[in-house]
Amino acid sequence: MSELIPSDFEDPDADRLRQTPLDALHRRLGGRMVPFAGYELPVQYPTGVMAEHTQCRERAALFDVSHMGQISLHGADAAAALETLVPGDMLGIKPGRQRYTVFLDEAGGILDDLMVARHGERLLLIVNASRKDADAQHLATRIPQIAAERHEDRALLALQGPAAVTAMARLSPQAAMLGFMQVAELTIAGIPVWISRSGYTGEDGFEISVPGADAEALAEKLLAEPEVMAAGLGARDSLRLEAGLCLYGNDIDELTTPVEANLNWTIAKRRRESKDFPGAVPIMDQLANGPTRLRVGLRPEGRAPARAETVIAAADGTAAGTVTSGGFGPTAGTPIAMGYVRRDLANEGQALDLLVRGKALPARVTALPFVPHRYAR
Repeated sequence: MSELIPSDFEDPDADRLRQTPLDALHRRLGGRMVPFAGYELPVQYPTGVMAEHTQCRERAALFDVSHMGQISLHGADAAAALETLVPGDMLGIKPGRQRYTVFLDEAGGILDDLMVARHGERLLLIVNASRKDADAQHLATRIPQIAAERHEDRALLALQGPAAVTAMARLSPQAAMLGFMQVAELTIAGIPVWISRSGYTGEDGFEISVPGADAEALAEKLLAEPEVMAAGLGARDSLRLEAGLCLYGNDIDELTTPVEANLNWTIAKRRRESKDFPGAVPIMDQLANGPTRLRVGLRPEGRAPARAETVIAAADGTAAGTVTSGGFGPTAGTPIAMGYVRRDLANEGQALDLLVRGKALPARVTALPFVPHRYAR
């Protein structure tokens, strides 16, 4: 695998970086620390990105995702209030379950994507690190009647891979019995946690919210399991790209609608009928008539990767779109990318050119994901 470009993970406010509760552990493990979303995080460990990526695909890898935001909404009316900000069915989330959704603005643009879990009457939101302050303000402004609690004192770990359940079963048989997108409040190795059977790699696994003071102890317990190895941001990015999953700020943002992003499934049937979510008018028009552009998978020919912001051209030389995420897919064994292209060029197999360093590299539109998902069902 080619060396990661440091700018992929750099932060413009690097002089004000924060550390997660696992910072000391990362350094003991030899993590190469880089600025990302206002934090110092390991991009890789001495084993390297390729080994960490493969470890997750074949066994199990542990990621520190404590930079993500954790926010609880309290009260019986929390789900109904949250529905005024998203296009999903929040009222339909049963206790012990979670769903993916997106915050929308009035133009249909995506303000953030997030996971929403129901623990009794409490909703736990997991939001992106780069957006957590804006999201908290959005909640306070738009649904001030709902008590929102930020959990800055908690860490978040992601145990991912086909052997994650094997390792977890030794520490918590109850956690290992969870189904995909189920959540629970359990104790693992004597530590109280909020856990979900979900992740961002395309593999089976768990995301574990833990008190910051207990995070290192829990991480060490998990790493002591023979199937588990630490992994950093580099592997997390290549895994999610192979899985065809969006990265906020790259593949989706305020200028992107769910329809353009091929996230139509986030718009619940009931909400389409009621048309009572932000941006409903332009989004319903796109659902009916089609958007002008669509997010697609791209498979470049040859070995040269196409990075974000690479221009895409049609065969006749006209502008076709832009790459939003790209790199080498270790499991796919080839360069891969995602991007937005004109709707008339979004068909699988469509030939396009990627303008890399002034050269037109041939590529074809391909189905997503590049590597099949293997979530627990």
